[in-house]
Amino acid sequence: MMFIARFSDHSLRMQIALVFGTLVVSLSVLLSLGFGELLKHRIQRDAGNSLQVVAENAGTLLALGLMQRSLEAEVMASAEVVWSKGLDSAEAQHMLARSQAMQPNNIWIGVADAQGVVRNATGGLLVGQSVAQRPWFQHGLEAVHVGDVHPAQLLSSLLPPNATGEPHRFVDFSAPIRIGPTTVGVLGIHGNWQWTREVLESLTPVTSDESALGLFIFDRKGELIYAPGGQTDAMRAAGQRLPEGINVNNNRDGDRTQTTVTRWQDGKRYLTAATQLQPRNAASDLGWRIVARQPVELAFAEADKTVQLTLVIGLAAALLASALAWLAARRLSVDLYALADAASAVEADRPGSSIPAMQSNREVAQLSQSLGRMTHRLLAAREAMEEKVRLRTLELEAANRALDLQARTDALTGLLNRRGFETQMAFAVALARRSSRSLSVITVDVDHFKRVNDTYGHEAGDEVLRQLARTLESRLRGSDVVARVGGEEFVALLPDTDLEGARSIAQALVTAMAGQQDPVVGAITISAGVATMRGADDNGAAMLRRGDAALYEAKGQGRNRVCVEA
Repeated sequence: MMFIARFSDHSLRMQIALVFGTLVVSLSVLLSLGFGELLKHRIQRDAGNSLQVVAENAGTLLALGLMQRSLEAEVMASAEVVWSKGLDSAEAQHMLARSQAMQPNNIWIGVADAQGVVRNATGGLLVGQSVAQRPWFQHGLEAVHVGDVHPAQLLSSLLPPNATGEPHRFVDFSAPIRIGPTTVGVLGIHGNWQWTREVLESLTPVTSDESALGLFIFDRKGELIYAPGGQTDAMRAAGQRLPEGINVNNNRDGDRTQTTVTRWQDGKRYLTAATQLQPRNAASDLGWRIVARQPVELAFAEADKTVQLTLVIGLAAALLASALAWLAARRLSVDLYALADAASAVEADRPGSSIPAMQSNREVAQLSQSLGRMTHRLLAAREAMEEKVRLRTLELEAANRALDLQARTDALTGLLNRRGFETQMAFAVALARRSSRSLSVITVDVDHFKRVNDTYGHEAGDEVLRQLARTLESRLRGSDVVARVGGEEFVALLPDTDLEGARSIAQALVTAMAGQQDPVVGAITISAGVATMRGADDNGAAMLRRGDAALYEAKGQGRNRVCVEA
């Protein structure tokens, strides 16, 4: 009652200013908080998506690096011409030295005989010593092997210290050396773990020091194996493991996993995104998890500032409206009801809602116009922000599509790579089964391709591969699928084509290539193997294996020819 009595002591203008001012302030605060929370949610979502993209890009580059290193070991180990001259020959030493020069992060490249004694190595390190108990040697006797991260052992006292001061840690790559059917030794590569730091630093934004963005790697068991800034040993000692409660994106089910806010070992809360390393071949399937994190207070700083700014603007507009309301003296109550109803409609976001222009007097007209402009600016700001968010979403979707296309396409020839081909292969096999149609494959390999690279250089070899890709595209139908699945290995998938038809097409391809002349290399020949789908129980992998077997048969019969599956 005392408040009512004091309120009645004021003039009409003051009463109107107090009542109308309170209404407008409340409305402005509600609108500001509503818009602010919407903007904050979308900014936080964008920050999480950006963090997820950084983690996935890091995983892609690491997977490619592991695959390239394992392929490098496999290619060197398959150089039978070199190894037939002896594991300790000068040619073998030259090949190891050249490989190390091309990839300085390969700290040690060596060759051990079948008994595990090192017979040849870069820098002569460990020559004559036994590595028979090392996992890379034992696994490398059987197949291509990629070992997980481990500290240096035999080489720890023979290598200079790292520039970062951290102890040497290696990722091992090995492959069996065979002459004919006999395994005569193992080629091993100790890759410096520092290459991982270089890969991750190349993806860290320039402003990462200000945003405190960090990239981490955890192994299959959840143990920390890499932390930025040389913190690996310190964080491992503190017991840091893969944080619980985070969603690890496996990149297989097509949906982007949401980022989470979780507490790390240091007790702080971080916006965290994680993705599982997707191996490019079976040997490099190490089960690593790449995790990107950013402190919550920095990740959401822009969102908090946006909410505060929106609230300040709303309050400023409300104060302006209150000042204008104080000027209304006559017939204002009727206009106040009208304005209040219009404001409620705007707050409820009814279609076509707006603040009407009042003409009862100059003061009321000015107030209604000011409220109309304020509402228009707030709605325009919301629409502009929604448009900005929409554009950023489109940009992210375009970037994702570009990354997916890059992951499925061979950069040298423009054809599909193995990943893209496997998708098309699965679709074609399913269609052939459902409709009982023929389906055949042709596997193609350039004859003596290593000799081309060694004699004329890799640029000439790349041009040979591009020439073969153009020939395959021009000679095959638009419905056929062509891909480069290995170094000089190509494959063509032929729907609605039986074994005899595929053999004829393969022979035409072999003849076409033999009839061409490269200005540098000269005549180029290819060998081809043909296989066809044998029934509803057959599958793409089995067809490719039979096609490869037929290709090897063509190689064995003297090359420049076609062989079909047995």
